[in-house]
Amino acid sequence: MPTIRIRMTGTRDDADTLLTILHGIDGIEHVEEIDDPSQSMREDSSSSELVDDNSADLFFIEVTARDTLHADAVRAVAEVEASVLGALVEFTDDA
Repeated sequence: MPTIRIRMTGTRDDADTLLTILHGIDGIEHVEEIDDPSQSMREDSSSSELVDDNSADLFFIEVTARDTLHADAVRAVAEVEASVLGALVEFTDDA
């Protein structure tokens, strides 16, 4: 089963909306907001990917899909919904 990892820049409401929408996609096995992986990042600011200057927060979402077709649907829905919300998404999975 493919795992899609999403890094989202937006508000808490934006993240909650995206999580709810992703839960509603047929063929999705699991949707979860995961802890901030910055705990394992270097101390210098070059790798911190700070979003402080735009008053947005960074959210990490992991989705497990039934197959690659549903994984592609997750990516498409996340991109469209982020655009509607005025948020940004980046896919960090290896697929």
